[in-house]
Amino acid sequence: MLAIIGGSGLTQFSGLEIIETLDLDTPFGQPSAPIQIAQLKGKSVAFLPRHGAGHRIAPHKINYRANIHALKKAGVTSIIGVAAVGGITSKYGPSVLVVPDQIIDYTHSREHTFFSEQFRADNHIDFTWPYDAELRQALLNAAQSRNLSIIDGATYGAVQGPRLETAAEIKRMANDGCDLVGMTGMPEASLAREAELPYASLAIVANWAAGVSPELLTMAQIQQTLSAGIGEIKDLIAQFIEQM
Repeated sequence: MLAIIGGSGLTQFSGLEIIETLDLDTPFGQPSAPIQIAQLKGKSVAFLPRHGAGHRIAPHKINYRANIHALKKAGVTSIIGVAAVGGITSKYGPSVLVVPDQIIDYTHSREHTFFSEQFRADNHIDFTWPYDAELRQALLNAAQSRNLSIIDGATYGAVQGPRLETAAEIKRMANDGCDLVGMTGMPEASLAREAELPYASLAIVANWAAGVSPELLTMAQIQQTLSAGIGEIKDLIAQFIEQM
């Protein structure tokens, strides 16, 4: 069963036929919200809003371990994490859809592993390619089937938040090779790898990152871009599920 983790702009997924709501506990605490088990295109899918109901959980306060553990407990076998991001390099402007292929992690003080308390030598995971190749390609194929413009590949820079970045920070990230900036990409991706759940990210660029454009960022502009683009995200996911 596929899971969709919804980010900013996708705290609800209209069109899902909810069959069951699972209020699960985990050894790591409560997930962000109850998991909705639903039908879409005649297939089962799980939905979990990353920031909780009403977008009430800040990026650095999300219980990523509980979210991934609960999804696996619910029977999920693969995950698409939807994310709103800022664009750093020139082709990643507002409203662009992207399937990233790399991550640079700038976060700190987050629980990054299931093995903190009971670590063994074989708990080291290979993270050379942080996103699952088959899931990524399936997303790209679904976009092509719907004639949706999408970019294959980008380096996602995961930052702590919840504040937006300074222009100097974005310049440093550009020098590091980042194309996108977001606050929730890690440790979600690495925890999914530890849980042996194939994971891919589907990102929508909500705004130019700080200092890239001469205009100052406003949440009203970001929300307007997300509202306009979230329909394409839903269409793409529906197509992806249909082609599964």
